[in-house]
Amino acid sequence: MRESEASVRGRVMRDLIAHVSNDNLIGKRIKNGEMRKKIGETEPPWKCPDCFSMTVIETEHFNMELLESREGASTDKIILQLHGGGYIGAMRNAYRMFAGLYNEVSHGMSVLTVDYRVAPENPYPAALLDAYEAYRYLREEGWFAEQIIFAGDSAGGGLAMALCHYLKDRGEELPCGIVAMSPWTDLTAGGESYDTNYERDPLFGKTRDSLIYNKDYVGDNDPMDAYISPLFGDFRDFPPMLIQAGSYEMLLSDSISVAAKAREQGVKVRLSVYEGMFHIFQMAAKMLPESRKAWVEIGKFIDVLLRE
Repeated sequence: MRESEASVRGRVMRDLIAHVSNDNLIGKRIKNGEMRKKIGETEPPWKCPDCFSMTVIETEHFNMELLESREGASTDKIILQLHGGGYIGAMRNAYRMFAGLYNEVSHGMSVLTVDYRVAPENPYPAALLDAYEAYRYLREEGWFAEQIIFAGDSAGGGLAMALCHYLKDRGEELPCGIVAMSPWTDLTAGGESYDTNYERDPLFGKTRDSLIYNKDYVGDNDPMDAYISPLFGDFRDFPPMLIQAGSYEMLLSDSISVAAKAREQGVKVRLSVYEGMFHIFQMAAKMLPESRKAWVEIGKFIDVLLRE
């Protein structure tokens, strides 16, 4: 599915992002860690809304945060959220906001967000192993595989698929579904849109010195390894997937290619490309018509998983 022309608000926000990104050389600053450090130093403490409870779960190498509704909580399924950030950006408040939105559109499902280790201090396979440990934690807490939904944006969306490859290769049960926002599935940066959207991507465009060319996570490993770039893996027996992307982003090919390959291998996939939208436009929450529509779509996808 491809959405129609971008809204006025969407175009204004897209242009604003492009202006700020160009002025601050955001790609280079993200790549060298300057932006990551700045966010960590300036972001205010998270104030959990009164309608939720937040529990921090500490493990040996990383923490997890469990967001639960104080009233009307759903126990049918649970969402395992893997955040974005190019494998170099750690947990931040935007993903706590995402957890609240996932809870809202799923009619009260709890959300476990993994603050997995990131590069350059912790390159591959740290993020994958942490995501796997979080999945095992849910299983040990009594959740069945068919009750778990993976959700992730950007690197987190790719990590959700990589985790499924990892589980399948280990002979373990897979989750019941995957929600992937602009998933980063090809760390070789080899897709067509890396060139065709080079001039118009407001966040990563017009430079080869940006987060999407950062190799800190990959290190000396093969970027075509399916646990790093899930696009190159075997998707047979994967659960249904909802993939959302913006037509202006350089990572668009990552979504289109994965959707096509998974469908060819018998997986149920809904691919929604939102015209004129940028990388992780869903972060605008209810401020843009496109982001509102995307979250409604996520809710409907979860409803389908509940019925299956």
